[in-house]
Amino acid sequence: MSAETDMIKLYSTRILALASEIPHTTRLPDPDGTARKRSPLCGSTVTVDLKVADGRIAAFGQDVKACALGQAAASVVGQSVIGLDRGTIQRGHDELLAMLKDGGPVPAAPFDGLAVLEPAKDYKNRHASIMLAFDATLAALDDAQVTA
Repeated sequence: MSAETDMIKLYSTRILALASEIPHTTRLPDPDGTARKRSPLCGSTVTVDLKVADGRIAAFGQDVKACALGQAAASVVGQSVIGLDRGTIQRGHDELLAMLKDGGPVPAAPFDGLAVLEPAKDYKNRHASIMLAFDATLAALDDAQVTA
């Protein structure tokens, strides 16, 4: 396959649809935790605000300035995080990282929608952007002092 064909495959219709449908794009006015993460390679950023109740995410807002791959990941994460605890989010993070870096399986539900990003495993320069939504969410939980 040519490099151009590979890039077309990477930016599939589903990835572009997810990128255009990012949920929870309004920042929260009084969050329990906030974090901004940036990919040094491409400059993509994701900022997450969240409210926590009983150790679970009760409200979530995100500001995503990333490539389509980072936006697609933020879309899947944003669709899933409300109601989840830190352990479930950490598991999703670790499974996505293993899928990208080690050819591991697709993350388990509720993050199985990240399967669409499996072709990105061959583009190491995109991995940091793809991980930003999880990284910012976990850091916001740290800021809110939510432990596992």
